[in-house]
Amino acid sequence: MSVSTHVLDTGSGTPAVGVPVRLDHYDAENWRLVREGETDPAGRWDLSSPLPGEEAADEAAEEDGGGAAGTRVAAEPPLLVPGTYRLRFGSGRYYAARDAESYYPEITVIFLVTGLGQRHHVPLALGPFGYSTYRGA
Repeated sequence: MSVSTHVLDTGSGTPAVGVPVRLDHYDAENWRLVREGETDPAGRWDLSSPLPGEEAADEAAEEDGGGAAGTRVAAEPPLLVPGTYRLRFGSGRYYAARDAESYYPEITVIFLVTGLGQRHHVPLALGPFGYSTYRGA
């Protein structure tokens, strides 16, 4: 089972690079963090995206000759189970980094995962005063 997103900035017509993304799972009592990160240069994020700090550590290892002790290895994507999930997008931080105003400081999308082996792609068309989402293919 996989979860992914593609965030597009409708104001500029370009991928929304660096949008904070967090995936949570609801365990019948609380929301629990599954994985978090930021959209890549193509505006994409998924469960296999590097955790914060992993890319920098990998680059440092390359500069040290590729085999430096203590090199961080990218964590395996977590295994998902059927249930209720939440994607949280840090739209306020994204626009603040561009010195722009945003009406929505955070966009939350809650969706159901009903079976194993499914792909869940949740695109987000993002604007400073509106957004749209749907289940993609």
